[in-house]
Amino acid sequence: VRLVESGGGLVQAGGSLRLPCEASGGVHSLNGMSWHRRAPEKGRELVAAINDGDKIYYDDSVKGRFTIARVNPSTVVLQMNNLMPEDAAMYYCAATAHLLAQVDPGSRNVEWEDWGQGTQVSVSS
Repeated sequence: VRLVESGGGLVQAGGSLRLPCEASGGVHSLNGMSWHRRAPEKGRELVAAINDGDKIYYDDSVKGRFTIARVNPSTVVLQMNNLMPEDAAMYYCAATAHLLAQVDPGSRNVEWEDWGQGTQVSVSS
């Protein structure tokens, strides 16, 4: 599955960004899609994940500010509101056919099989 992210950029603290991710090739096999981020000198972290509709996971740091939605089988969108400087990072879209993602997309045991190239989010204070 090929994943293409867009929507990154520079925003002031308190602002918003919308990150779409388009999947192509084998999308009907996908059980989960997600957004991850990696900040300089930090490890990659799972920000939000969703199965094909009814199960959603958010990291505690983004709850109440970020929303993930799977608008169709091939598109997942991360709406980020009230952005803070600590949200600045490279954001990556990921997808998987791993069955665990269907029942618990936020599980650490989900194997995210396909990754996009990433889109940079910068937040000025």
